[in-house]
Amino acid sequence: MSDIDIQDTDPAAASERAVTLVESLPWVRKYRDQVVVVKYGGNAMVSDELQDAFAADIAYLRYVGVKPVVVHGGGPQISSMLNRLDIPSEFRGGYRVTSTEAIGVVRMVLTGQINPQLVAKVNAHGPLATGLSGEDAGLFGGRRRGVVVDGVEHDLGRVGDVVTVDPQPVLDHLAAGRVPIVSSIAPDLDHPGASLNVNADAAAAALAIALKAAKLVVLTDVPGLYADWPNRDSLVSHLTSTELRAMVPRLESGMIPKMQACLDAVDGGVPTAAIIDGRVPHSVLVELFTSKGIGTEVVA
Repeated sequence: MSDIDIQDTDPAAASERAVTLVESLPWVRKYRDQVVVVKYGGNAMVSDELQDAFAADIAYLRYVGVKPVVVHGGGPQISSMLNRLDIPSEFRGGYRVTSTEAIGVVRMVLTGQINPQLVAKVNAHGPLATGLSGEDAGLFGGRRRGVVVDGVEHDLGRVGDVVTVDPQPVLDHLAAGRVPIVSSIAPDLDHPGASLNVNADAAAAALAIALKAAKLVVLTDVPGLYADWPNRDSLVSHLTSTELRAMVPRLESGMIPKMQACLDAVDGGVPTAAIIDGRVPHSVLVELFTSKGIGTEVVA
């Protein structure tokens, strides 16, 4: 009898679990010793159950020899804190307009609240995870950006793109066997001492490219990409970067940053990128370790 109590005395159920594990073997072998970047955020964060399931997935990847790297945002938590502090907030073209007052709140929520919480949840499974900010050790460098909506350029305030990545801080942690968990804040290269709110999807793609990752996985709050939204029968499970590039201009604004991140990653040399439904428990393991996966996968 194992000294680990898995609360399962039914031989048939135990055998079914064993079959599931064996079926995952080709995928475990494929991703072993490979870097997989996972962008975590949005509605996947809002319940304790989903947070715990995600943390277990990340710990599982590490224990079977994969090298997971997590990049997280925190839109719902940032919105909640801004509302509590009575700081105005709005979105344009899928990006949060971030004032000088708001950037302090964004930084506090991402690096001071969400990051250590996620590190603690992963570390409930063993001393695996370590927290990082995009501002640490020159990991990210950012530059301010605007956004064009209906042909008009809009200022987004303290919002930027990741324009430089030094992957060495993350590589150092991976070499030590740790799971780096990175918050999506970057120093402003043009204004030393200032911080920028960078889109976590884009930051994850930039880091995946720099790390030469085997895959980018983006958690979202829909089952995947729809070719003809809101027709729910038009879910696309697999497409090429050429097909996606043609679709991006007509996507819903909230989906554009996620699909652009997948496109950028694949264009930058990452073999595959996928968006998956973060509301489904253990969706990361389903995507990586089953033949059908879940959501929408993009390849070159």
